[in-house]
Amino acid sequence: MNPDLVAENKGNILLVDDLPENLQLLSDLLIKLGYTVRSVTSGRMALKTVKVKQPDVIFLDIKMPEMDGYQVCQALKADENLSQIPIIFISALNDVFDKVKAFQSGGIDYITKPFQVEEVVARLESQLTIQRQQRLLEQEIIKRRDAEEVLYQSRALLSSILNGSLDGIAALQALREPETGEIKDFRCLVVNPILARVFDRTREDMMGKVILRRLLNRIQPELFYRFVKVVETGESLEQDIYYPVGDSYWYHFVAVKLGDGFAITIRDITARKKTELALQEANQKLKELANLDSLTQIANRRCFDACLQREWEVLAQQQRPLTLIMFDLDGFKPYNDHYGHLAGDDCLVQISQAVYQCTRHQDLRRPIDLVARYGGEEFIVLLSGKDLATGIQVAERIQQAIYRLKIPHEYSNVREIVTVSLGIASVIPSLEVQPNYLIELADQALYNAKQQGRDRYCISSSCHQKQGIGNG
Repeated sequence: MNPDLVAENKGNILLVDDLPENLQLLSDLLIKLGYTVRSVTSGRMALKTVKVKQPDVIFLDIKMPEMDGYQVCQALKADENLSQIPIIFISALNDVFDKVKAFQSGGIDYITKPFQVEEVVARLESQLTIQRQQRLLEQEIIKRRDAEEVLYQSRALLSSILNGSLDGIAALQALREPETGEIKDFRCLVVNPILARVFDRTREDMMGKVILRRLLNRIQPELFYRFVKVVETGESLEQDIYYPVGDSYWYHFVAVKLGDGFAITIRDITARKKTELALQEANQKLKELANLDSLTQIANRRCFDACLQREWEVLAQQQRPLTLIMFDLDGFKPYNDHYGHLAGDDCLVQISQAVYQCTRHQDLRRPIDLVARYGGEEFIVLLSGKDLATGIQVAERIQQAIYRLKIPHEYSNVREIVTVSLGIASVIPSLEVQPNYLIELADQALYNAKQQGRDRYCISSSCHQKQGIGNG
C-alpha cells in the first residue's frame, strides 16, 4: 500500500450520540482529518467501549435515553482509570444552566450545535495538545521524584521546542508556606522569549525568579488565585486577558497543572479582537442607520412601525393608553416649487428638530416617546402611556414651536409662515385589534383638520372627545 495514501492517526476519538445521523456527520469529518473514530449510540455502550480501549478524547451528547450525558460523564470521572479522559460535550442545549452542569459533571469543554467545523477541530486539537504535554511531563515526573529537578530537566528537554514557538510558553512551580502548605507564589522554571517579551523582560530576568504574583498585579491580581486553583484542583484554565504591550493588548492563554505547578501557553490575539470590535461597531452603526431618517436624523418609518407594535403589546397588557399625533406641513408642494427642494429639505429638518425638542419637555419626557418621519412631509409623534389630554398638550406645543421658527411661506394659502395640520388619536390597545387601527384614527383626524382650513389640530371622533381647534 502506498504510504502517502494512509492518513496519519492524529488521535483516537470516541463519539457518543443517540442519533446515528449526528454520529455519521462528525465521524466522516474527523476521519477525513486523520483521526481514528469510534461511535456508539448510548451511554452504557460508551462505558463498555472505553474499558476495552481508552480514547484520547470523548465527544459526548447530553440528551440520550436511559442514561444522559451528565450521568455518563460522572461515571467516567468516578473511575480512577478513566477519569483523565477529556470529555467535550457537544449539544443543542444552549442555556447557561446546561453548560454549568456540564462542567460540574466533569466536562472539559462545551460545543453548541449546530457547530462550526473549525471550532470542533480547534477545541479537539487544544485538548490533544494539553494531553500530550501532560503525558510527556508525567513521564518525566515518574523518572524524577523530586518535582523541582524534573521541571529543570524538562526545561532542557523542551527548550528547543519552546524557543521556536510563536506562542509564549512557560512552566512554573508552586512556592508554598512551610507551615500551612498554602501557595504564596510561583517560581518561573521555563520561559521562552515570546512570553518574556509580553512582560517586557528577558528570559534571564524571569528564569528561577519568584516574580509571578508581582507581574500579575500589573494585569489582573485575581489571576494569581485562579492559577493556584489550577494547581490544587487539576482543572485547566483558559481565558482572554487585556494587557497593553506595544501594539498588542489582547492575549489568550491556557494553563494546565504540571506537577506541583502549572504550564501556560499565551497567544497574541490582538488582530482578532480588533476585527471583532470593528465588526461590533459597524453592526451598531448599521443598526442606528437602519432606524434613522437620513435627512432629518429622527426615527424613520421602519423604526416607528417596530416601536408601535412593541408599545401596543405592552400597553395592551397594562391597559394603559397609547396616543398618536400625525401631522404634515400645510402647502408643502408650493413651498418646494417656489423655494426649491434644498430649501424644502432644510424646512423639514428644522420642523423635525423643533418637534423633537418640544416633546422632550420635562413634564413629558419618557424614553419610549418617539418622533418619526412617516413619509415625505408627514410626521408622527408616539406618546406611550399618555392619555388624550397629554396628546392635545403636545399638539399645541408642536404648533407653537413651529410658529416660533417663523419659516417664510409667502405662497401658502393659510399664513405667511410655514404651518402644520395635526390629527390626534388615543386608545387603550387590545391584542384583538391591530396597531394600524390607531394610525387610521389619527390619519382621519388629520384629514378633518385639513378640511376645516388647516393650521389646526383635530381629535379622532372615536376618542369620544369634542374636536379641538388649534391657535391660528
